[in-house]
Amino acid sequence: MSFKQAYLYPANPVTARGSSTKLSSHKDKVVYATGRTVVVRDLKNPALTRSYAGHIQNATVARISPSGYYCASADAIGNVRVWDTVGEDQALKAEYRVLSGRINDLAWDGESKRIIAVGDGRDKFGHAFMMETGSSTGEIIGHSKIQAINAVAIRHQRPYRAATVADDAVIVFHTGVPFKYDKTIKTHTKFVQDVQFSPSGDHFVSVGSDYKVFLYDGKTGDTVSEFTDSPHKGSIMAASWSVDGKSFVTSSADCTVKLWDVETQKAVTTWSLGAGVNNQQTGNTWNDNINIVSLSLSGDLNVFDPRVGDAPTRVFSAPQKPVNAIISTKDGQTFLAGTADGRVFSYSTEESTLLAGEGHPSVVTGLATSPEGDKAYSIGYDDHVREIDAASDSYLPAAAKTASQPKSIASAGDGTLFVSETELVEAFRSNQKIAEVKPKATPTSVAASGSIVAIGTENNKTYLYNWNGQALTESGTLENNSAPISVLAFSPDGTLLAVGDTKGKIVLYSVEKKSPVTTAWGAHTSRVNSLSWTSDSKNCASGSLDTNVYVWSVLKPLRRVAIKEAGPGGINAVQWLGGGKDGKLVTSGADGCVRLWEVTFPSVN
Repeated sequence: MSFKQAYLYPANPVTARGSSTKLSSHKDKVVYATGRTVVVRDLKNPALTRSYAGHIQNATVARISPSGYYCASADAIGNVRVWDTVGEDQALKAEYRVLSGRINDLAWDGESKRIIAVGDGRDKFGHAFMMETGSSTGEIIGHSKIQAINAVAIRHQRPYRAATVADDAVIVFHTGVPFKYDKTIKTHTKFVQDVQFSPSGDHFVSVGSDYKVFLYDGKTGDTVSEFTDSPHKGSIMAASWSVDGKSFVTSSADCTVKLWDVETQKAVTTWSLGAGVNNQQTGNTWNDNINIVSLSLSGDLNVFDPRVGDAPTRVFSAPQKPVNAIISTKDGQTFLAGTADGRVFSYSTEESTLLAGEGHPSVVTGLATSPEGDKAYSIGYDDHVREIDAASDSYLPAAAKTASQPKSIASAGDGTLFVSETELVEAFRSNQKIAEVKPKATPTSVAASGSIVAIGTENNKTYLYNWNGQALTESGTLENNSAPISVLAFSPDGTLLAVGDTKGKIVLYSVEKKSPVTTAWGAHTSRVNSLSWTSDSKNCASGSLDTNVYVWSVLKPLRRVAIKEAGPGGINAVQWLGGGKDGKLVTSGADGCVRLWEVTFPSVN
């Protein structure tokens, strides 16, 4: 009874229009915050990508120390956590409450000993402290008392210098250590979004909502020049330097990324990401002399090669919000994931892509596949059932309107779709409603196998129906759950039905006898959100709000594989790949990351 995490499909950074999203990098890795999770993404070897789930509140920024041994990450209520990036256990080095509000940015000094955190607060907007002890190493002041600080940068060479920028349109230059106010620089006329020192410390650059780029002397803070060649036409949200310090890159809300040469002060290359709000650029980082990574408002991470001037060399698409549902497609090795922002992604061996075509504008609540496996179906808060072509990973124009908000979807043996809604369950075929049934209590979930349909309700009962292709006829009631039903799943052979409820209990029923086979599947402590059977009908996986995943055995109900804390914030979806023949299980939930597990099934001897 064992398991191991074989692969992590990371979520992409959370973005907000008009706000800069902080990305950082170290060697081949790109580091960012998404929800409560910090992702350390390896661009060269995706199998080495890792996530950190130590934050209780939403994480806002993360930066790896120059030494590479530690990462500092901050959250929305002013906490900074310093943790180990080398060990597998990601041991917590220290945690400090440094501000009373959201932290917008962090910066390390060149010795990996000192950190400056800036953001929002009541009495102060920045704090400089020692990583080891938390003791103060200076004072970060000089900005307006009503404006949060947007970004901070520290010169990595002695004598140390620090620069902070804010919505008050000024740059405050500090000398150190200890850090203390030196002067105010008033070059920008609107919000200043980002500031970065060059690796050599000779210069630093600032960018802002006035579309302007300025270069300064790294030691004195004196203004060197404004870069006016081929300027951006929108707010500039981020800047990053090359390793040699001879050039830097800027990302703008005008949907372009520009590469600047410091010596000539000209834009060497301009990459255009298209038009539209989703292509606005909100953050960037330059992790080595090859990979420039810029973040779109849509969440896409666009990777550029400075030697190639026409388009991104790679684009990483992934969820930004929780994953609510996962289904395996026809080949058994790829799968679809529906998210809380209405998007559906297709996952293959190492990456995910966004489905083309018109999808849901808001939350996706369920996914199902056709009996043949060539099509998939999604439901969402737009009250529609939408059809997906699994082969081309795109939505088809066809869609059917539901009577009310859909909660769950299932596909019967003849291809009929059953959708549980607020008060009733509707049946659809070829995008047309053909039947409906109103259960004795409010429906919560639905499942189908062959001509049998199961409907879970809020009165703790599950009702079984026979489907003749035109109407549903009630054939029995399952009453052994003690809480409202949350999820249902028939075994592939149709003989068993697993019923999960909101208290974490799973009851396994015989469909023919309409009686419990076992009530021993009760290890979860909160709502069961998802169930998935192996193709041999011998094992069932469950995912719960309690963050745990269990793999249950039909033959030995008391034996189970327990994957504790499988996903921070709760597990919304579990799915076997290839019918579980190789023990491959994917899980996802509140953090938007999808994890692939290799499971050794419980022994039945």
